[in-house]
Amino acid sequence: MIPFLHLGWLTIPTYGLMVALAMLGAFYVLRADMRRRGIEADAEMFIAIPCLAGIAGAKLYHVLESPREFFAHPASELFSQFGFAWFGGLIAGFAAFAWMARREKVPLLVMMDAGSPAAALGYGIGRIGCFLSGDGDYGVPTSLPWGMSFPNGLVPTTERVHPTPIYELLAACVIAWVLWRLGARQIAEARARSAASRSGGSKERAPSEMARTAAVVPQAQARRGAPLLPVRGGEVFAAYLLLTGVARFLVEFIRINPRSVLAGTPLAMSNAQAASLASIVAGAVLWWRVRRRLEASGTKGTEPR
Repeated sequence: MIPFLHLGWLTIPTYGLMVALAMLGAFYVLRADMRRRGIEADAEMFIAIPCLAGIAGAKLYHVLESPREFFAHPASELFSQFGFAWFGGLIAGFAAFAWMARREKVPLLVMMDAGSPAAALGYGIGRIGCFLSGDGDYGVPTSLPWGMSFPNGLVPTTERVHPTPIYELLAACVIAWVLWRLGARQIAEARARSAASRSGGSKERAPSEMARTAAVVPQAQARRGAPLLPVRGGEVFAAYLLLTGVARFLVEFIRINPRSVLAGTPLAMSNAQAASLASIVAGAVLWWRVRRRLEASGTKGTEPR
């Protein structure tokens, strides 16, 4: 593995390099999603501030998982080049994202929907940094042909183990694609409702008719000064919480993380698995509330909230 790139006098940590590339990739996806939704705000700030908050949150969550080690060596634990917890980054990143949405006066769930594909993709790219640096995010020993060793990693091993960062990269790319397509369906329905409202048509329209109407709405409308589309907020974000939670919960079965939650019982799990369960429950509850709201409205969607 390659924990560091040496370019003359310059030494670049590959984990930091991939985090920067993850921010860049997430920025382009978020900007595209904001444009197609008619959200007029700086995508750069919606990436920079939550990402920095997410890095800080991931580090703090990790060090507080082992408070004895942290208080014994606080400086070395805080400024170590490895040791970041996914759930801490998720909490801090989305808290900062919510604060930015409030600051820019964008409906919270609509903004969360817009940021979900970018968050999924950015997480996957960041996992390449874990893979290159060999920072201990790999899995248990395996005899599968794609098993790998990390003799030069930050947390070295000469055994052939599951390259779990690669598994997570592939899962993240699939999740990002699913969320993007779900958002496209959201927006198509919102455009159809807007077109029907302008033409005086009924709100109760057949899906095929809605699709035909949406097809004639100019794409540029969502890119150049168009008002915020009346998208039903929450579906994409709920799917993000569900899918990423399931993916992380499953991969933890072959990760080397200790089973510290409910240790010594048949239900023992890692901290990441417990956090994943919380993400799954939150996503399921949000999805149920969104669907319930739609059924109560008796339409294909409602105004963003």
